[in-house]
Amino acid sequence: MNNIILSFLRLVSISIDFTILPEIIVIFSLILIIVIDLFTKGKNTTFLYSISMLSLLLSLFLLFYQWSGFSSSKDLYLVHFSTIFRVLILFCSLLSLLLSIDYVICSKTPLAEFLLFNLSANLAGMILTYANDLITIYISLEFLAISSCFYLVMLNGIRDRMKQVRNFYWLVERVLLLYFMVFLSYMVFLEVNLNLIKQLISFTTLTQALYFMCQLLLLQRGFLLNYPFFLFTNGPLMFMKESPTPVVAFFSVTSKVAALASFTRLFGIIFPHLPSEWHIAVGLLATFSMILGNLIAVAQRSVKRMLAYPSISQIGYIMIGVLAADSGNGYASMITYTFLYILMNLGTFARITPFGLRTGTDNIRDYAGLYMKDPVLTFSPVLRSPSLGGMPPLSGFFGKLHLFWHGWKAGSYPSVLAALVASVISIYYYLKIIKSMFTGKSGKSGTPITSRQNPLTSPSISISKNSLEIAMIIRALASTLSGILIDPMIQITRKTFF
Repeated sequence: MNNIILSFLRLVSISIDFTILPEIIVIFSLILIIVIDLFTKGKNTTFLYSISMLSLLLSLFLLFYQWSGFSSSKDLYLVHFSTIFRVLILFCSLLSLLLSIDYVICSKTPLAEFLLFNLSANLAGMILTYANDLITIYISLEFLAISSCFYLVMLNGIRDRMKQVRNFYWLVERVLLLYFMVFLSYMVFLEVNLNLIKQLISFTTLTQALYFMCQLLLLQRGFLLNYPFFLFTNGPLMFMKESPTPVVAFFSVTSKVAALASFTRLFGIIFPHLPSEWHIAVGLLATFSMILGNLIAVAQRSVKRMLAYPSISQIGYIMIGVLAADSGNGYASMITYTFLYILMNLGTFARITPFGLRTGTDNIRDYAGLYMKDPVLTFSPVLRSPSLGGMPPLSGFFGKLHLFWHGWKAGSYPSVLAALVASVISIYYYLKIIKSMFTGKSGKSGTPITSRQNPLTSPSISISKNSLEIAMIIRALASTLSGILIDPMIQITRKTFF
């Protein structure tokens, strides 16, 4: 009997690719949430939350356990670079779920739909980071985009018919782009696997090379339309002002991290010897992202939109690490800064979420005089906002310092200079909120924030002020003071992944 069991286990270990086990766990959790919600009719909310959190934690544990895993599949290429981005995406999803607990309870959002779209987008982002086939890249890219759009639209209650028609034509365009991209690939190489294309690319003629460059441009256009580097492709940003704060927080980091991972693998690792012209295009793209994102953010009055547009400029900063194209320094600095950015950005959203729940607003002018009403709530933005702007001696400053220095050594002088100018611009609107908190005069009464009636809540629902304050203080210290350990973090990243 024991021999039969051992033989079965050997057969299973051979036939199953355990490197994608974290994704399989997320898929099973999605199915389980749907089935439980169908039978309980949305009543067992605590159990649904537990399933989603447990699946994410288990997936994280498995990724750390199989750190040196390598996929034998033809279509999936698993390397350490992809593994760290899968960890980052799971980390984003986990933090966003923790951030959304109070909001979902107070706003009475359908929990099953909330978890379903969150985990679906998380799954698509994880697959996108290591997909090595053009079709797989496209499907995961569009799955993440569709999950993002429906997540924002359905939870927001948007039912405008013109927007539905626009979204329909948008989906049709994506399908046509897929067929055109695959058609070009077969015209040139009769292959869609990136490893095989890499082997054949040195034997192509000039005409075939031009076809391949057109294909890469189409794929790059897909990245731009779905995960905007700058404002001309703002996509789901038009819904962000009215969307739930945890949803905006999730998609302000997750989609960009996934697109950044796939873009870097494609242009920096898999095809490192492509003509240098693409560096110029990416440099211009990053420059437009940094400058325009910050300029538009200056004029915003909604805190959520003011944090959404700088997230576009932040991805421009991170692209400097791709331009450096140095696995020992550039990529390590890029990964480290991405991790710090996730902590800083989600931490900032964690600050505005309880404020919105207590006051029912996210307008900047309503933060006036906050220090006199709730000093603990003021503590978090005083640390995080300057850190996002890159002010010393906080973690954002040290992260940008290493990133910009390696970009400068690689010769990306225009992009680094633009990043410095954009960082100075960002300091203005981040400090504007802090100034309003300490010196602004609120037009409302001096009633403490915690005692105001929030339109999202019912009288039977109360938020634990002490737990929120303790969590905010811990997150603020972790996301800002981690800059002291920036050198060990970069060294660990360099030695572990490259």
